[in-house]
Amino acid sequence: MAVLGASASASEIPVVVAPVLSASVDLAITGMRSEKGNVLVCLSTNPDYFPDCTKDKKARKLKVAAAQAGTIKISGVTPGTYAVALIHDENANGKMDLRLFLPREGFGFSRNPKIGMGPPKFKSAQFNLGSADVHHAVQMKYIL
Repeated sequence: MAVLGASASASEIPVVVAPVLSASVDLAITGMRSEKGNVLVCLSTNPDYFPDCTKDKKARKLKVAAAQAGTIKISGVTPGTYAVALIHDENANGKMDLRLFLPREGFGFSRNPKIGMGPPKFKSAQFNLGSADVHHAVQMKYIL
């Protein structure tokens, strides 16, 4: 059965490809007590792996020398709901060191949620990213 006015073959039909949207997440970090070690950055969309995203295969993870960590830019991020967790890994061993269940190194989160007993929930640090860049000022905190 022929469709009236349909004379183009499948190979002649133009295919429209939508551009992939992306933006950047810019972090301004303040309150670091030293320039020793690294700042470990985790940008995650998964509340189940927040704030420890070591097992989150889809998270964006960065390691930045603490001396250069005043501003950090994460480029090419697709739209979605994210949260950022930071660790000031002063001894550069790649993890948060604890003493009696308390962090010995600094930490920070997007939106600077209040810290109570334990780390904040994803929801308190989450933000939405569209096609426009977002900027967060993150205040590092130290307990010990």
